[in-house]
Amino acid sequence: MQARYLNPYTDFGFKKIFGEEAGKPLLIDFLNALLPEQSKIIDLRFKNTEQLGLTDIERKAIYDIYCENDRGEKFIVELQKAKQTYFKERTVYYSTFPIREQAERGSWDFNLKAVYCIGILDFNFEDAGESLAEKEAFLHTIKLTNQYGRVFYDKLTYLYLEMPNFIKSEGELENRLDQWLYFLKNLQNFSDMPTIFKDDVLEQAFEKAELANMGAAERDKYEASLKVYRDLKNVIDTAFDDGIEKGIEKGILEGERKTAKRLKKLGVSVEIIMQATGLSAEEIQKL
Repeated sequence: MQARYLNPYTDFGFKKIFGEEAGKPLLIDFLNALLPEQSKIIDLRFKNTEQLGLTDIERKAIYDIYCENDRGEKFIVELQKAKQTYFKERTVYYSTFPIREQAERGSWDFNLKAVYCIGILDFNFEDAGESLAEKEAFLHTIKLTNQYGRVFYDKLTYLYLEMPNFIKSEGELENRLDQWLYFLKNLQNFSDMPTIFKDDVLEQAFEKAELANMGAAERDKYEASLKVYRDLKNVIDTAFDDGIEKGIEKGILEGERKTAKRLKKLGVSVEIIMQATGLSAEEIQKL
């Protein structure tokens, strides 16, 4: 049966719901469900998602969504579809750009606005923690702390949503964040909007996600994005069977370049290899 709603794990689908000006109320509602009460957002504006380093040789940082609230606090929102070597390092690297862009010319007291990095992960952390509670958690909140567990700096926060760990049924949803995660996890399988979602914001989310409401050009973009997503999933599944995934996941023994070489020999597209390994198109072309 043909799907009624788009797949929100595709680049197009995620940005269609949360990354357009018309979808700003949806993003605000989602972020407010995730953030502590004292950090609630009244309004926000979208910023350029492509940030350049201080010099030409620095790598570009490209985010799915980059926005700023009415208090000047910065929010990076990223949908991550597959495991990558040095994923945590990549997130930390991305967080340096919203920090550095706050520098002012001339006299400046270094007072920074808060930065939040939010990752929606379609995979499990390998080292989520030792305890069962940590391993089963679907929300991980990370701040800079000292050796006594006290927060040293409260203006830099990493929030990771480990979607495979979110297994609640409709009857088990307890709060707004649960509703949003249930929406993201099950959207493409809904034939109709569940009654639990019948409020103005979530009704708008379903309306934006309905394929029948899109024009031909948008449908073409979505289908192309869906193909990339499916190809990536197929590559990961095939790589697991061939023993390649072990190299992708561990990265230490085989390395990103060796993995990319194998995928390239299999005829996998450069775009998919970039997503699977984290290498740039230029690095892949040189292999």
